[in-house]
Amino acid sequence: MQEDGSRNASYTVLCEDYVHVVEFSPFDCGSPASLLAYGGNQYVVVGTCRFKEEDMEVEGVEFNTLRVFLHGVPVDALAWSPESRLDKLPQLIRFCTAAADRKLRLLTSDLQDKHEMKAMEGHTSYINDLVFEPTEGKQIASVSDDHTCRLWDLEGNETAVFRLSSPGMSLCWHPEEVFKLMVAEKKGTVRFYDLVTQQAILSLDCGQTPLLSADWCLSNTVKVGAVTGTDWVIWDITRSSYPQERRPAHVDKARLFRWSRANENLFSTMGCPGKINSQLLVHHLGHPQPIMIGSATVGAGLSWHRTLPLCVIGGDRKLSFWLTEM
Repeated sequence: MQEDGSRNASYTVLCEDYVHVVEFSPFDCGSPASLLAYGGNQYVVVGTCRFKEEDMEVEGVEFNTLRVFLHGVPVDALAWSPESRLDKLPQLIRFCTAAADRKLRLLTSDLQDKHEMKAMEGHTSYINDLVFEPTEGKQIASVSDDHTCRLWDLEGNETAVFRLSSPGMSLCWHPEEVFKLMVAEKKGTVRFYDLVTQQAILSLDCGQTPLLSADWCLSNTVKVGAVTGTDWVIWDITRSSYPQERRPAHVDKARLFRWSRANENLFSTMGCPGKINSQLLVHHLGHPQPIMIGSATVGAGLSWHRTLPLCVIGGDRKLSFWLTEM
C-alpha cells in the first residue's frame, strides 16, 4: 500500500450524466475490446473499452460509444447477456436493467435499425440485483426488497419465485452448472438453490448484519465473499457455513463486494457514498491490508474487467478505472 494511503484513478472517461451503475460484460463478445455499459438518470450508454495494457497504441483508455439507449428512469442495476456479440452480423447487444419503478427492462439492439425494450413486471419493491443465465442467456434472475428471487424468460414471463426471509441483495449464477444459483439476503444468509428442484442445497451465515452485497468467485467457485456491516467476509464453502476470514474494511457501512475475474485472490469493496474516507479498496487474500485505496469520495457501481486486474466505478459525470499492479 502506498505511503499516502490513497491514489487517483489510473484512467478516467468523462460522461454527460451522473453514473449510477457501470458493468463490464463478463463474457467474450468476440472483439479485442471489452463491452461496457453505464446507466445514468435517463440513458444507458453502451460502448467498447480498450486499455494500453492490451494495445500499446492506446494512450491510457479508449472508449468508443456504440449506442445510447433512452431508459426514461434512473438505472439501479444492470446485467449483460452472454448473447451479446460484436464479431457476427447482425451484431447483437442485449442487457437487462432494474429501476426504482420496480420494473426490469430487457434491451436488445443490432446496433443498426432494430432496437427493442421489453418491460417485465412482478416485483412489488425495490430490485437490488439481477443476472443472466451465463451459458445461453435465456433466463434472468432478480432479487428485491420484496423478499423474493424471481426467474424470467426473455418474453418477460415469470417462470419461478423463491420466497426469501429478508430482502434479496445479490445474485450469482454458476458459470458451468447452470442449475445452481446463489442468493444473498440482507439478514446475513447466503443460499444456493437447485433450479431443477427449486430447493436450497447449501446455506452460509456471515454472523452479522446487514449484508449489502455478496459475490461468488467464478474462477474458483469454492470461494464466496460479502460485505456485512463494516467488514468483508470470505467463505470456503467446502469447509464451513461460517466465514474463514473476516476483516474490517470501511469506517462506515460497506456496500459493495466484487471478485476480480482475472485473479481469484483479488477483490474490491466500496463504502457508502458521500463519506470523506476513501470509497474503493482493493484487497488480496495474501495481504493483511488493502493493496490499493482509491481516492474517489463518491462512487456508484463497481465492476472488474474480464481479463485485466482493473476495476471501474461510476460517479459524477465520469467513469474511474483503477489498475491493480501485483
